Amino acid sequence: MAKLKEYSLITLGIVLMVIGIYFFKFPNNFSFGGVTGVAVLLSKYKIASASDIVLVINVILLLVGLAVFGKNFGIKTAYASLLLSLLLSFLSRVFPMSAPLTDEPMLELMFAVLLPAVGSAILFNIGASSGGTDVIAKIMKKYTNMNIGRALLITDLVITLATFFVFDIKTCLFSMTGLIAKSLVIDNVIESFNVCKYFNIICTDPEPVCNFIVNELNRSATTFSATGAFSHSEKYIVLSVMNRHQALRLQQFIKQNDPDTFIMISNTTEIIGKGFRG
Repeated sequence: MAKLKEYSLITLGIVLMVIGIYFFKFPNNFSFGGVTGVAVLLSKYKIASASDIVLVINVILLLVGLAVFGKNFGIKTAYASLLLSLLLSFLSRVFPMSAPLTDEPMLELMFAVLLPAVGSAILFNIGASSGGTDVIAKIMKKYTNMNIGRALLITDLVITLATFFVFDIKTCLFSMTGLIAKSLVIDNVIESFNVCKYFNIICTDPEPVCNFIVNELNRSATTFSATGAFSHSEKYIVLSVMNRHQALRLQQFIKQNDPDTFIMISNTTEIIGKGFRG
């Protein structure tokens, strides 16, 4: 069941990426780097359609990855890469695009950035990727001491700047805007997927709160004793982490049953441990 959910999320992420790339990125010649960016540049010279170029490059990279890593090569990455390439190639045959969908390039740039960024964030969040330059990064990491993140950023920047020479300054500026926006959107979407609420609850009787957390919310908590600096009275601090829906229920419970309880709530995205991320 877990595998089915995982591959369903991969498929959803890839479908979002394909829609953004095929309907908004390719027709406008936006190039934000990566394999699809190279495909946009090469398609200008009528070698093949951008979709077919993506398919050829990704298949070559997958074969290289399998040759280098063997059984250790990621099955999820191979599935995602092939699915993306085949869907793009399929769309180019059943729904050929000779021009952009609208005459609003900025509007199309938003969708060209947003849809693939959300799709990529879904993949990254479950430990998968769409292949392409990620395969190159894995190979570079194995055989060199190079800063992989910086090397890929420079590569994406070079591919994006190449749109000035292949197309025009307008396309280059749109592509530069897309490259900057893409990284910001991916980071923010990943954080929004993982955001949880971290509770510091200061109360005189922790039992009702802990019982509600454990029995009603199916979460756990940690308690320890403390002393009030002003009143010098004995207090207890309850620490717990939960999702936003559970956090709202806990707030309502405390408000109804012990309104004098002091609560501090903060957002957190990096929770590692049982019940959260491994």
